[in-house]
Amino acid sequence: MRKVAIIGIGQTPVREHWDYPIRYLGVQALLAAMQDARVDTIGGLFVGNMLSGALSEQEHLGALIADYAGFSGIEAVKVEAACASGAAAMRMALMAVASGRMEVAAAIGVEKLTEYSGKFSTAALATAADADYEASIGLSFAAINALMMRRYMHEYKVNKEDFAIFPIIAHANAVHNPNAMFHHTINREDYARAKMIADPINLMDSSPIADGAAAVIIVPMDKIKKYAGKAVRVAACELATDTVGLDSREDALLLKGVQKSASKALKIAGIEAKQIQLMELHDAFSIMSVLSLENSGFCQPGRALFAANDGKYSIDGEMPVCTFGGLKGRGHPVGASGLYQIVEAVQQVRGDAPAPIQVEDVEWAMAQNIGGSGATVITTILNRINE
Repeated sequence: MRKVAIIGIGQTPVREHWDYPIRYLGVQALLAAMQDARVDTIGGLFVGNMLSGALSEQEHLGALIADYAGFSGIEAVKVEAACASGAAAMRMALMAVASGRMEVAAAIGVEKLTEYSGKFSTAALATAADADYEASIGLSFAAINALMMRRYMHEYKVNKEDFAIFPIIAHANAVHNPNAMFHHTINREDYARAKMIADPINLMDSSPIADGAAAVIIVPMDKIKKYAGKAVRVAACELATDTVGLDSREDALLLKGVQKSASKALKIAGIEAKQIQLMELHDAFSIMSVLSLENSGFCQPGRALFAANDGKYSIDGEMPVCTFGGLKGRGHPVGASGLYQIVEAVQQVRGDAPAPIQVEDVEWAMAQNIGGSGATVITTILNRINE
């Protein structure tokens, strides 16, 4: 298998894009990535999306976006893996190039979630849970994460207010991200008085649904000198799965998909967890930030909240997380979030992030995209190319 690199990135602002159809958002991100890479054609297109059929009344996104971008005739498919659809599309594009079947491949993550009522969107998102044993009895993802958070509080004797640090970090970083949905900070008082969604999950623990698209262009590492785009090496992009239903797991706080995906990625990249300098977390809910860090091996079980409140994961800390705002501050256009994470990590490795959120001298960055309550996990490690 050939080594590969990302040479172009593109994204739309994360907003309520009521004026634009899903194809428009996808095409805009793709063309922006191609312009950044300075390429005028692609050999294949992989589109990550979860709910275009339910919420945009439009399936067949691969061919649709290829057509409207001016590339009708190329290989193009939609990839679905719930909230991990974006990084899944990235992995498909990577495999196509690494295998030698393509020389230039594009991955897009795109989603429109705001056309319908919140009730309808919540029901659609619940299709990523176990339809027979979770969704059928009314368990939304807020409720599922509430069960995990309550168990964590009981197991490790921590308080609800301890979780405030993760949305505080996300909002503080999102202020400096022009593509983020929210450009205001929050404090512990804001967190404490936020509306309860599913006890103990409140509004500040929850990422907002949104519309948006992000894209990358992938080429073989040994061909990067042919292209003018600023290249970043993809050191690893590893996928692992777990049970879809939370009740089928031996321990609700043990995310085997996270453990396997992260350990495989670190092994393939040839590095240890301590060498990762920043992590773009899948902070769909505050508890998922905690479990992602602990199950990825960045701290011992029960210690992530203490490390976060000590400043370890803040932008000037030992290993910043959600440096562009994460899902909480940037917004969570579900099928696109994984590629937003990768695009943001590329910006950090390139040194192209806005100054207040640029992590100094980044050589290794990680992005972790999680589908459902941990059923599909894709961990990507990016590495700076030193001339």
